[in-house]
Amino acid sequence: MTLLDAVVVGSGPNGLAAAVTLARAGMGVRVLEAQPTVGGGARTRPIPELASDLVFDLCSAVHPMAWASPFFRAFDLPGRGVGLVAPDIAYAQPLDDGRAGIAFRDLALTADRLGHDGDAWRELFGPLAADWRQITALAMGDKRTVRGMLEGARSSRGQSPTAGGLASAVRPGLRFGAALLEQGGPRWDRRFLTEEAKALLTGVAAHAITPLPSFAGAGTALLLAALAHAEGGWAIPVGGSQAIINAMVSDLEAHGGVVEVGRRVESWRDLPPSRAVLFDTTPRTLLRIAGDRIRSPRRGALNRFRHGNAAAKVDFVLSGPIPWKVTDVGRAATVHVGGTRAEMVVAEDTVAHGLHADKPMVLVSDPTVADPGRARGGVRPLWAYAHVPAGSPQDVTEAVTRQIERFAPGFRDVVVGSRCIPAAQMDRHNENYPGGDISAGAATMWQMVARPTLSPDPYQVAEGVYLCSASTPPGPGVHGMGGWHAARRALLREFDVRTVPDLRP
Repeated sequence: MTLLDAVVVGSGPNGLAAAVTLARAGMGVRVLEAQPTVGGGARTRPIPELASDLVFDLCSAVHPMAWASPFFRAFDLPGRGVGLVAPDIAYAQPLDDGRAGIAFRDLALTADRLGHDGDAWRELFGPLAADWRQITALAMGDKRTVRGMLEGARSSRGQSPTAGGLASAVRPGLRFGAALLEQGGPRWDRRFLTEEAKALLTGVAAHAITPLPSFAGAGTALLLAALAHAEGGWAIPVGGSQAIINAMVSDLEAHGGVVEVGRRVESWRDLPPSRAVLFDTTPRTLLRIAGDRIRSPRRGALNRFRHGNAAAKVDFVLSGPIPWKVTDVGRAATVHVGGTRAEMVVAEDTVAHGLHADKPMVLVSDPTVADPGRARGGVRPLWAYAHVPAGSPQDVTEAVTRQIERFAPGFRDVVVGSRCIPAAQMDRHNENYPGGDISAGAATMWQMVARPTLSPDPYQVAEGVYLCSASTPPGPGVHGMGGWHAARRALLREFDVRTVPDLRP
């Protein structure tokens, strides 16, 4: 049997980023995917029982990292024909009594809309949005080394990390760190006075599915909110998230790589012979397949990796736009439906205690706002998540509907159909989401840094064996960085390739 250079288990964005990087370096690569379609958490597909002409994003729907992450900047999705469109309003937070927090892509408009808190918002996010390249490179690094936190930014420009690169990153890094300390701790209520500003930022922090305030939530909020005001905004891929995946697969195949779907890997015997194996999986799956190849201390540490709380998914078919009380909310492709800061804190704390919140945190995306072509035959898709306890079997359709109806009276009247995937069933379409943990690991500050373990190298777990999923740094999101970091280590250690391959079209 032919010896391959590398096998990648899993075809999510990280697995494909690793495969593309290896193939670009001249390696023979094969990707094995258990599901019948590629893409992991970035798939788009029809749901025939809901609507014959519509396609739905299975997990991720909105992608600021598709233009901002160092990997995708180097890969250049727009240069490959992938349309990334962002509405003028990145996200919104409806409140009772006809109020709402509105995050325009234009920072000045956002500040003006926030009134008394406008200057405070501008002071916090103006510098972060201006330094988005440095901030993103630091956030998307390997969380271990200075080089690893710089190489993404400079590699995408064909340069090597230098002292100059370090100097240029120090000031933005310090600024981000100071904001993290402020927004992740008890001082988070001091900056903003209005409920609109407080809720607007808290809704973004809630993406981490963690009690608030927290450093993990604050880091998520600061990075994503800064990118909302940067050049690419909160982008929607034209046609759905699958457009990103299709571009990656096309590049991989153009460089000799092969993708096999329906290829479940249960043990090491299911893998074709290769010099390196990269796992776009959870540590749990890695241990099941390659456990006896991993030394005891590392094996034990990987076994202690914790998964977090969960999301349950609801897909809706609507006959028209959501009738939000505040018209501008309907101009945002992403809406955080959780009410006030205090209500969101209660909801996330309730979930952390293993209970369902009466007013759950709900994330809503209407892709048609940015991509009108997603509507067909007088109907349109709507994507929604509700935060729930890990492993919850509950159908959250009514809870999500009730929350949206609270801020959009008449929402029920435009619902044509719906389908819920409870948290307990999320891993049926993506094994990296056990119990509905869409972050592939608990979003604690410790586990965001010591991810998946405190090892100096978070990617190589044994000779020729690497973990490259969202369970490694920098964590969840469609950014490809876990795969990029792991593949470059494999190139150096397994193949003595010291030059980062050019990823441009």
